Amino acid sequence: MSGQVWVSLISLGGVVLGGSLSYLVQHRTQLSAERAEQQRQQLALSEARRGERLVLLERFVEVGAEAERSAFSRPSEWEDTDAWFLTTRDVMNRLWVAERLIRVQFPLPVHDAARAYFLDLNRTVWEGLPDGESVRDYLEDNRLAFLDAARAVMG
Repeated sequence: MSGQVWVSLISLGGVVLGGSLSYLVQHRTQLSAERAEQQRQQLALSEARRGERLVLLERFVEVGAEAERSAFSRPSEWEDTDAWFLTTRDVMNRLWVAERLIRVQFPLPVHDAARAYFLDLNRTVWEGLPDGESVRDYLEDNRLAFLDAARAVMG
């Protein structure tokens, strides 16, 4: 073979090798960029969900505190037309909704703790406690269990 053919073949081999390497580098770069975008989207979704969870926790704790105030101020006798009943009914309905939303957004252990607290609070508000029992002491264990479970999930 003549020298020109060898030069042409070597040149063609260089072009093929350079093109192949360029393709591999571009392909790798594209895959890396796609992976980085997926991670960014996953992080944004995770942060949005965390924000939603914090709002739900705040709502549940706030309405729970209102319900506890209703339990503390519970009259020994009341009618369906009393101001205490009307206010408390509204508060307990909002607490019921907040507890259900906890079930939707959180793992079951958090909901189970919220449910136990809700049931204790509901019982305390509507039925009262035997004489000598403290509302605060009666609700404390399940309230703290709920808060601890929520903190574990929120990190």
